Amino acid sequence: MTAINEDLNQQVLTRAELAVSAFNSGDVATLDRLFAVDAISVQEDGSVLSGPERTKGRAEVLALGPVMTARVLEAYVTPDTALLVVDWSIEVDTVEGGPERHSGTALDVLRRRADDWLYVIDNPYGTNI
Repeated sequence: MTAINEDLNQQVLTRAELAVSAFNSGDVATLDRLFAVDAISVQEDGSVLSGPERTKGRAEVLALGPVMTARVLEAYVTPDTALLVVDWSIEVDTVEGGPERHSGTALDVLRRRADDWLYVIDNPYGTNI
């Protein structure tokens, strides 16, 4: 991991941990607060969701009770922007009751605003779209 300032690096990593925790607890409101108002989330088909559509899509996914594990592979942090490369996997029970597993390597961009870091680009599929 590379950072100009280790404190900034730790802030970004803590933010990523908080996102996973909110995801796993199904807390849509907390997860939404971790994203900038104009943030985008890339979908598996390459389309992009933002605003209320992003929140609605996230709520639908979290209603299924998925459990995510994530490991930050690389973090590149400047005073106001961060790029995270994250290996993730999600396990969820399907409507039919069987388990389903999804995994990938995400590229996430965060921007510093005041004393806080917010996700501005969430691309869970990295270059695999």
